[in-house]
Amino acid sequence: MESNKLVQANFPPLSATNQEKLLTPAEVASLFRVDPKTVTRWAKAGKLTSIKTLGGHRRYKESEVKELLKSVIPNT
Repeated sequence: MESNKLVQANFPPLSATNQEKLLTPAEVASLFRVDPKTVTRWAKAGKLTSIKTLGGHRRYKESEVKELLKSVIPNT
């Protein structure tokens, strides 16, 4: 009896077509040249939408961040 075998699921690979890239607070902060805590404050104020991971960390949609960046800094 082999009850201790590891079962491996076959999940389709994630690609840009079925999932948008998510950025960490540090990545967003570097784009805006602010502290990561500022990015968290923006999310709490509703300027950015954050997604929380299972571990409780915030992530931000790259497209939304780039739109905000364009509105703050023209010609980017």
